[in-house]
Amino acid sequence: MASLKDMRVRIASTKATQKITKAMQMVAASRLRRAQQAAEAARPYADKMSAVISNIASAAAGSPGAPPLLAGTGRDQVHLLLVCTGERGLSGAFNSSIVRLARERAQALIAQGKEVKFFCVGRKGYEQLRRLFDKQIVEHLDLRGVRQLGFVNAEDIAKKVLARFDAGEFDVCTLFYSRFRSVIAQIPTAQQVIPLVVEAGAAANITSYEYEPEEDEILAGLLPRNLAVQIFRALLENNASFYGAQMSSMDNATRNAGEMIRKQTQIYNRTRQAQITKELIEIISGAEAV
Repeated sequence: MASLKDMRVRIASTKATQKITKAMQMVAASRLRRAQQAAEAARPYADKMSAVISNIASAAAGSPGAPPLLAGTGRDQVHLLLVCTGERGLSGAFNSSIVRLARERAQALIAQGKEVKFFCVGRKGYEQLRRLFDKQIVEHLDLRGVRQLGFVNAEDIAKKVLARFDAGEFDVCTLFYSRFRSVIAQIPTAQQVIPLVVEAGAAANITSYEYEPEEDEILAGLLPRNLAVQIFRALLENNASFYGAQMSSMDNATRNAGEMIRKQTQIYNRTRQAQITKELIEIISGAEAV
């Protein structure tokens, strides 16, 4: 059995850990507010961008001059999985849930005889995926040095993806991220971004417009920007999801530490009481012997 001194050290260590987890919970809660506001502010623009492009794309359906980002390459053999995760851990299942979704998609594609490539944004996703798909990872982008996410970060990623698409390195690109719903609910999401998937029913809701220039020319300019917008939205959703998951995880850790302290203190008090009782018995026994 551990000595009283060891027990005191253990209790003090657990209390120190509890202070750290509590501080991390408060920091995550503070950052979550800003991250959530940014994610929610980006949703209407991203949704409207998708709706407008779907409207124009539906009007231009079947056009021989449709941009490759809409029409595709005509093949479905090489898939690029753009996996966005966090740069840090201590956030429960936030990172692993995104990686799991991407891994399951990759394994399903490989089983169908498709070729899979990975573009990893974020250190945690890269570290997990390289254990199984090291040779399939074609690029890894680390955002640890970015203090505040901006549209320029999404544009850089979009340019790298478009350069690979223009070079014929893949046929389909799917974006993986975690959509923020609440502090306790983050939803791993897969969204095909190349070629663009026109929303169901978009063709039925087309408002008749005359475009100048033509639809194909408009799409050629809008589609690359839409890719950057959707990636930016994913980064913001991920950021909010990370802090929500970290806040929840640190809250659980703080409460667990409190429960450990209670149990350790209880054991310490019982052991101390038993030791005192033993010493009293020894004193009484010695006095009676005299």
